Amino acid sequence: MFTGIVTAKGIVRSVSGRTDRRFSIESVYDPATIEIGASICHAGVCLTVTETAKAPAGGLHVVEVSPETLQRTTLGSWMEGSEVNLERSLKMGDELGGHLVTGHVDGLGEVVDRSEAGGWLTLQVRPPKAIAKFIAEKGSIAVDGVSLTVNAAENDVFSLMIIPHTAQVTTIGALQIGAHVNLEVDLMARYAARLMQAED
Repeated sequence: MFTGIVTAKGIVRSVSGRTDRRFSIESVYDPATIEIGASICHAGVCLTVTETAKAPAGGLHVVEVSPETLQRTTLGSWMEGSEVNLERSLKMGDELGGHLVTGHVDGLGEVVDRSEAGGWLTLQVRPPKAIAKFIAEKGSIAVDGVSLTVNAAENDVFSLMIIPHTAQVTTIGALQIGAHVNLEVDLMARYAARLMQAED
């Protein structure tokens, strides 16, 4: 379980494999503090660490990604040099600064508009129709693993207003029109929708 509060921006240092992939990620995380088998959220996708090593920036960790995950998320487009939002799993007693995030992507969104004013970044994102019903104004959504508040939602598009800090310390600030992003809807919205269906 995660909170959507990114704690490092990693860089893909190597990629191997075809149908499945093996990624080496460099970050400020100390490899001595990462257990083999630990879960780390990568751009909104929960992945298992299979190896660790020291690196100039701090450490390297290795993850292996299945063909299905590559197909259903943005991870299939990762290459050497790609930047990745990282978050280590939530521990009992940790501050829940964002919202509960599972690391299971519900679908890919597309950035359809981008504007900047006064240091703030506004993005318009079109989600898949299947999950649009779970996205509501002032609700929470995880975008590439970042917990964000929906500014508005209408006509199958939702908008996000990104503060300068978030734009700087995550990959969100670099998103351009046409980019695809991993989306995970708020668990509370999903359960509320299921309850409403059960009552019908």
